[in-house]
Amino acid sequence: MGGKRSAGLLLYRTVGDGIEVLVGHMGGPFFMGREAGAWSVPKGEYGADELPEAAARREFEEELGLPPPEGDLLPLGEIVQRGGKTVTVWAVEADLDPADAVPGTFSMEWPRRSGTVRAFPEMDRFAWLSPELAAGLLVQGQQAFLDRLVQHVTGVPLEHSDEA
Repeated sequence: MGGKRSAGLLLYRTVGDGIEVLVGHMGGPFFMGREAGAWSVPKGEYGADELPEAAARREFEEELGLPPPEGDLLPLGEIVQRGGKTVTVWAVEADLDPADAVPGTFSMEWPRRSGTVRAFPEMDRFAWLSPELAAGLLVQGQQAFLDRLVQHVTGVPLEHSDEA
């Protein structure tokens, strides 16, 4: 297996005649103050010794500090992000309160070359959004997962807005 690989879970819930998806805003100084392209499906990297589905469940718990929800997993396939990382995602119908999340953290030197190492949340907030709104905020490439989920749940392709 060449290149980096990531796996994640995309939660969705039924709201009225449509659905909402749970996405997270990436933490740390590079995404502070950004919205478009700064949101992601909760996911993370895994190695050759771990199955993608197990990694998706592990990463969900690491990113949100909550156990992954029970339920049938709907495979949404893979995408290759611009940087070359392959991302595999499953959807699961579930509900949770984003206020209950306790995100995991990572450490990095910040400001750069300062010698000061600081901890940042991996994701600094989570939100339930319509697929149309989420598509304009997600990292480029991850919108394909929304398209696949909406097509599966509603039978109708996701209509992308030119606004974002």
